Amino acid sequence: MSAFLLSQILMGIAVCFDLVSFQFKEKKNIIKCFICAVILISIHFALLEQWTGAGLMALAALRYFTSLYTSSKKMALLFCISTLVITFFTYAGLASIISCVAALIQTVATFSNKDKRLRQLMIMGTSLWLTHNIIIGSPTAVLLEAVFLSSNFIGYYRYYLKPAKTAEQM
Repeated sequence: MSAFLLSQILMGIAVCFDLVSFQFKEKKNIIKCFICAVILISIHFALLEQWTGAGLMALAALRYFTSLYTSSKKMALLFCISTLVITFFTYAGLASIISCVAALIQTVATFSNKDKRLRQLMIMGTSLWLTHNIIIGSPTAVLLEAVFLSSNFIGYYRYYLKPAKTAEQM
């Protein structure tokens, strides 16, 4: 089996975790799904020799795990600095810059105290990862980010827009 095919299979499994992630209301359940997904995504990027993406996703697993126990702004800063360091040492052009900015946004999202803010920032970060994955030519990674965005939008609608409409109609 080729490295490319194996990378695509791993992304397919990661899609499953992303599909369900934003259907949870509780932040801890969302984050647990993220941890599983980003570990698989990191391996996927390594198989494709996309070292910035691989490093940033490995860092994301640690970041998400840490965020289960703290929302400290100091920890967020530490992960932002780590993101910049990984990007510096693995820099490979435009894809590295886009993934770095996406990771920085998602770091802020991860350490936010509010589920709504987490979702909003994840939409921005995911849009950048979608662009990154188009550039590197990974079809299942593009699918993953599209599914992740869709799931986030559906969850956002269910928890924040639909209740507002229902309350207005009463």
